[in-house]
Amino acid sequence: MARVSPHERWLEMVREYPDLHAFLSGPRSGDVLSGTVAAVERFGVFVRLDDGPAHPFFPGVGFVTIPDLTWHHIDDMSEVVSAGQRVTGEFLDYDTWNMEARLSLKALQPDPFQEFADAVTAGHELRGLVTKAVPFGVFVRVADGVEGFLHEDEFGAAPPREGDELHVVVADVDRERRRVNLTSGRG
Repeated sequence: MARVSPHERWLEMVREYPDLHAFLSGPRSGDVLSGTVAAVERFGVFVRLDDGPAHPFFPGVGFVTIPDLTWHHIDDMSEVVSAGQRVTGEFLDYDTWNMEARLSLKALQPDPFQEFADAVTAGHELRGLVTKAVPFGVFVRVADGVEGFLHEDEFGAAPPREGDELHVVVADVDRERRRVNLTSGRG
């Protein structure tokens, strides 16, 4: 069986589905597209785009990966979307392999990390909830959608556990790496 290159596969799809190719070639990165959630799968969300043709294989021409749904941590996509729901997203690119419009819903939402970084500087005292314990420290929710890290060297006699509320001090906010380092403020 002969292998087909990605380019040859794409050319075949373009020949077979010219209306779909024409539709997907129109939007530019940053354009805003709307549609209806056609299916929520374990790997992402298919969106039936307004004025878009049907996709020959998938429930919708638009596709949103899990990280592009929301800025917030979610355990299940149903916390954000459900089949039949109207959504609006930013066009990221034309996925030529799957002939899909890749979309981001979170791109149209305020970024909670940047809002936090604008409002909080080193030395700022906060209260937060321990969300996860790891062998070398704990993650603490310091704002809606924002977690900071408290290293184990900052613990007192007993290490905090998930669900504990802590008093912490912001050591630094790294906008580029999207990290908040915390200290206990004890020293």
